[in-house]
Amino acid sequence: MRHTLPFAPQFYVTAPQSCPYLDDRQERKLFTSLQIDDAQILNDKLSKQGFRRSQNVLYRPSCVECAACMSARIRVDDFKPTTTQRRIERKNSGLERFMRSPWATEEQYDLFKTYLSHRHSNGGMADMDVFEFAAMIEETPIKTRVIEYYDGDKLIACCLTDVLDDGLSLVYSFFDPSYEKLSLGTYVILNQIALAREIGLPYVYLGYWVPGSRKMGYKRKFSALEIFQVNQWTPLKEDDSYSNELHPMNTLPIAEQVANLSLPSR
Repeated sequence: MRHTLPFAPQFYVTAPQSCPYLDDRQERKLFTSLQIDDAQILNDKLSKQGFRRSQNVLYRPSCVECAACMSARIRVDDFKPTTTQRRIERKNSGLERFMRSPWATEEQYDLFKTYLSHRHSNGGMADMDVFEFAAMIEETPIKTRVIEYYDGDKLIACCLTDVLDDGLSLVYSFFDPSYEKLSLGTYVILNQIALAREIGLPYVYLGYWVPGSRKMGYKRKFSALEIFQVNQWTPLKEDDSYSNELHPMNTLPIAEQVANLSLPSR
């Protein structure tokens, strides 16, 4: 299915497949290619409307059965760490942070495989080889950084981060599961918030949040969180406030979703 717009991008829809967040649902995505001259501008614009980047593609869930996947971001200026989060920052204060160009290394890949084998051994990325990993890191037409965290001379966490005109977007992060006591997953997000504040960006984009999903529950632990719902960003409420998002009668037709998009003007 294809929709051509006045601006360069063309939008397509994937075939339904098993949803990774809700076991009884089918997932479908609306997507467009970033292989155009204005890739950075398009990525900035559509990220504000719930899209995410994967290599040279921008996508947003567009499921028939529900609209539960909602893009989430943190308002940097309003974020207040909890007591536990402050403790995590202190525990990791000795780590060194390095910001690299998007270039894959064997050290990153070894950490990535270790992370997947312990945390997501049955996930769709578990069988990625070194070439596919390199593509995930390096195939980006926009401003992207690989942010590494070292304990001495050992790489223990890594985050692939896009730099948008209004924030940092965490594309994918992974860490050494043997450092469980450091809560590295939480620390990476906290450090990205600090980095966004350092460079004057108002948001940190965390990907999708799904009401009732245990996999996504950790995002609730961050204050000043808001979600993209019905074409606007609103503060996150209690999970049961989003029960209508799980109802198949509330999903919009693809053509209407595309028509409602705000695209860059030339």
